[in-house]
Amino acid sequence: MRKRLSLSLALLVTTAGIAQQLPPLPPIPTVSEPAQSGSFRPVVEFTIPKRPAPVPVVIHVGVSGSDNGDGSESRPFKTLTRAQAAVRRINATNSVTVQLADGTYRLPEPLRFSARDGGHNSYVVTWEAAPNAHPVLSGGTPVADWQIADATRNVWVADIPRGADPRQLWVNNRLAERAQVEAPRVAFEFRAWGLEITDPGWRFLAELPDQSRLEVENTAWFTHRHAVVDHIEGNRIVMKQPGWRNNIIGYDTFARPVSGNNARMFFVNSLAFLRNGGQWFADPAAGRLYYKPRDGEDMHSSEVILPRLQLLISIAGDYQHPVTDLQFRGLSFQHTSWLQPSGPGGYPSQQSGAYLAGELPGYPSDPVRDCSWGCWAFEAARNHWRQQPAAVQVAAANRVVFANDEFAHLGQVALGVGNNADANLSGIGLGATAIEIQRNHFSDLAGGAIMVGGIAAEAHHPPRPEMGVRDILIRNNLIENVSQNYREQAAVLVTYATAPVIVNNDISGASYDGIDVGWGWGTHDPGGSAAYRTTDRGYYDLPGNPTYDMPTILRDTVVFANRVHDVKRWFPDGGAIYHLSADPGALIAENYIYDVPGGIALYLDEGSRYVTVRNNVIANVGVWLTVNSQDGFYPRRTAMDNTASGNWRNTGRITGSWTPYNNNRLIDNIEVSNGEWPDAAREVMARSGVQPEEARHSP
Repeated sequence: MRKRLSLSLALLVTTAGIAQQLPPLPPIPTVSEPAQSGSFRPVVEFTIPKRPAPVPVVIHVGVSGSDNGDGSESRPFKTLTRAQAAVRRINATNSVTVQLADGTYRLPEPLRFSARDGGHNSYVVTWEAAPNAHPVLSGGTPVADWQIADATRNVWVADIPRGADPRQLWVNNRLAERAQVEAPRVAFEFRAWGLEITDPGWRFLAELPDQSRLEVENTAWFTHRHAVVDHIEGNRIVMKQPGWRNNIIGYDTFARPVSGNNARMFFVNSLAFLRNGGQWFADPAAGRLYYKPRDGEDMHSSEVILPRLQLLISIAGDYQHPVTDLQFRGLSFQHTSWLQPSGPGGYPSQQSGAYLAGELPGYPSDPVRDCSWGCWAFEAARNHWRQQPAAVQVAAANRVVFANDEFAHLGQVALGVGNNADANLSGIGLGATAIEIQRNHFSDLAGGAIMVGGIAAEAHHPPRPEMGVRDILIRNNLIENVSQNYREQAAVLVTYATAPVIVNNDISGASYDGIDVGWGWGTHDPGGSAAYRTTDRGYYDLPGNPTYDMPTILRDTVVFANRVHDVKRWFPDGGAIYHLSADPGALIAENYIYDVPGGIALYLDEGSRYVTVRNNVIANVGVWLTVNSQDGFYPRRTAMDNTASGNWRNTGRITGSWTPYNNNRLIDNIEVSNGEWPDAAREVMARSGVQPEEARHSP
């Protein structure tokens, strides 16, 4: 006689009016009894069931909802903070999905996610778009009721809140340009206090109103520097401090750019400079916004968004209690403006989102003369550089996912993962593990798209394991038209991380590099760098700059099957794919790099070691491969143990020392002419960039 016993349990969970039936438990094993006579021998049919994915409780949010609702589909909440409070009541016992209906959710302040907001006990919290919806999380406000202000110049004006003074403006979903004029560098002399006007044609600057809101920008070899004017008296443009002081020491400075007078300098942010279509100027004291339309724009029907918030999302627990199992799917993050460069500190950029801040000890008495190509005061500050805060920030977090999201119209780096504490609203940095960034669209950004890792000492040698940045997956993202206001920023930057994987992304329209990996220029690698022991630098003689005997956490980087093109629009330095410092196990393979005329495709910069560069396809570039072997320090070696093999190119040359002495090896690289790419190269081209959902291929 065969008997089957089964048990099922339906559990009803209710909170704040939210009800969801959870799946039944699996059946108990069946005990079978033989039908024939004889001794009894039980037969146990037991199969361990595969655990089903938890069925989440669903909380609904809509722009027309009410926080007095119950979060059901028929009575959705109105605000994200109300939904967040509902999540916290049930995420320890259930997976939870917060589903956002179509519309724009204008955040009154940045939304903060702590350890209370993620999934607990293996459950997952997901914030997602409702089916066929495109919800926008915006830090901006519309500007309407435009009136003609100057018919001759076609300048329009609208009211804005008094005191509003952003650095960005979006008109018809395009970043507009602050009013500015380009100035020849030869018309000025650079001093410790500011700029001396030597060309009388520029003395009109002293007649402009609101001189303390004027800014000066300079783009050179690899920096894009911003400084604020204090006042102008006669031929003296006196700059605000400490921003100006920090902008004239180090390398590629305002006063002595690497590119000399080929560097470009701009005066920015005066109504007098409002001359070209697509430019704007804000008068915060009067609460007025001026704009000169682009050709074809009708200000009666144009959408104009003024950003109010400096960031949108802060995700951070602490090192003992990280945020876990939190996902964002199908959301759009838009409209921010980071305001620090408008202050007296300016933005003394160093490279790719890093900048100097504060008063530097040991500052030279004649900085232009004595510190325009580095000095001890500058070297002492290297481990204290700050990072630009991202619009969406992740730190002290495990298993956070961004998938099918949009990051657009943002006034800085879009997404920051495991950056310095100074780049996080929470005050906690680093500590990001198993973060996935997949199938997102990054576009129309003032800064870079993705910045992973920090640059402080705790970033390269974490004092505790939880502070490390590990296992970051950046895959199948479309990245375009980035780094428009902070041009020195790479589209994707990974500083210090273990096993980051950057695969199948399509990157274009970047002012600087496409993908940058590494930091520190070899100074933090075991034994340090001989290039920084010289008398002029004296790096290791200075407090806080030790020689490490342990490697950094940068290792096992994979940059694979990306499509990088139309980058390096502004700077000659850097590469479409660029690498710094030792990276054991690093692989740069099967990427397709093209249309970077005159630029460098693959660049292994200072201290690069243990990097394999293989089977990449390069077309229409100036240099297809270089290693900064720093030959001036021979016989000392700084960049070594790298291999480039099996790469195809139809143009460009090789630079740097690829020699047995440095153990930098070139193996079977192929030059192609007349577009006769071999089949293997064409396969690499086809597999590069964003792939369809069903596409799967292995290296």
